[in-house]
Amino acid sequence: MNLRRFFLTVGFSGLSPKAPGTVGSFVSLILGLFLLQILHVSTLFLLSLLITVIAIKQIDAYEKESGIHDNSEIVIDELVGMWIALSICGINNENLIYMAPLAFIFFRLFDIWKPSIIGKIDRDVKGGLGVMGDDIVAGIAAGIATAGVYQLIEKFVL
Repeated sequence: MNLRRFFLTVGFSGLSPKAPGTVGSFVSLILGLFLLQILHVSTLFLLSLLITVIAIKQIDAYEKESGIHDNSEIVIDELVGMWIALSICGINNENLIYMAPLAFIFFRLFDIWKPSIIGKIDRDVKGGLGVMGDDIVAGIAAGIATAGVYQLIEKFVL
């Protein structure tokens, strides 16, 4: 087993024949929710930063060896984006049932749609930083959108 491939594909979830980014994001959501049961939310955020640094170097090495930029099987960027969204949205055990699906939906929306700076990073930044960068910003946007929508749900529905 190639450890780099295991890492970059988030336990091989990126090898899914259909929608590898969505599958990788879902696996990352489940891993993040599990970690939030045993770690503080700030630790999840710091882990996402550590993984980003490692991933940039590993993606650069992968791209040099394969000659392929942003291969669809690489979903470590989805893990980082998803964990950032979870870290900043205000998730806790009481609101998890609402926040987790919202964070997932918003992250996928921003990651696929790539509005504004997210698309610019995706188009213009090369190498591992480009692969990771758009998902980091998509995760920030998803976390903010999740928090905002949850505030509306809490005010008008709950």
